[in-house]
Amino acid sequence: MSALTPEVVEKVLEEWKKHPMRKPRISKVTLNMGIGQGGEKLAKALKVLEQLTGRKPVPRRARRTIRDFGVRKGENIGVIVTLRGEDAMNVLRKTLEAIGYRIKASSLDNYGNVCFGIPEHIQIPGMRYDPEIGIFGLDVCITIQRPGYRVALRRRAKRRIPERHRVTREEAMVFLSQNLRITFT
Repeated sequence: MSALTPEVVEKVLEEWKKHPMRKPRISKVTLNMGIGQGGEKLAKALKVLEQLTGRKPVPRRARRTIRDFGVRKGENIGVIVTLRGEDAMNVLRKTLEAIGYRIKASSLDNYGNVCFGIPEHIQIPGMRYDPEIGIFGLDVCITIQRPGYRVALRRRAKRRIPERHRVTREEAMVFLSQNLRITFT
């Protein structure tokens, strides 16, 4: 499904008006850089993500050894930052501006999560090219959930969430197009 039909949009908006707790929201935005090696290049990627988000990124370790790529199990090969609330919205607006507010419809999964990539971090407004750092690409993942979904994720008194409470692909498209003016191709 590449484009939303007006009937689907009308139906979803009517449901949200009738049941306000069914309206989804952005739970978190995750920025990820897979470097593939540790050392100096990883330190530069850490610096780039810290400049972009203002938060300290966390290094990610390799899960298994891949000899062809020279990666050993337990070696740091990537960096990740998870943002919530107003920080997430600010960084999300910058990254969406870098891609022109256009996302492929195939970037959405069946539960309303969206991921897109930015080939060069210097495309993001406010980021400048530094010859000592270089150019890095990054992935941006948006997690969309309804209020109350935390019941399935919390540590104490965890419960199963029924399928009807999960955000559908169409609802995520309507939500993103209404709130962030994203167009789906």
